[in-house]
Amino acid sequence: MRDWDADTLLLFNAQPGALPLLSALEDAIFTRFPETKRRVQKTQISYYHRFVFACVSLARVKRKAELPRTWLTLSLGLPYPLGSPRVAAKTEACPGRWTTHFVLGAPEELDEELLSWLEEAYAFSERK
Repeated sequence: MRDWDADTLLLFNAQPGALPLLSALEDAIFTRFPETKRRVQKTQISYYHRFVFACVSLARVKRKAELPRTWLTLSLGLPYPLGSPRVAAKTEACPGRWTTHFVLGAPEELDEELLSWLEEAYAFSERK
């Protein structure tokens, strides 16, 4: 397990079991996009190069009964409304920009399908 900074530990204080999932997600992000920067805020961690392309939080985007025991929410900025049963929620933040939320409960969920959406979000953020 990696050494987390104090701000990350504080953010995940209510859900420390999600730290291995966060670690797996960050490994995928920084492997694919090594120039990515990370900013920990009060309620989320943002990942960006020129602009934010992904965020991780403990936002509850499903009813409590539908959430796995340990989970985190991955939010991606995409140019279209993604039609997938994996999408927990989506909103059109501004015309032509959709914020799409996924609830992740296990590292296995970081599969090629999800990582392809992550790559789309990164490419979309670079075109701004």
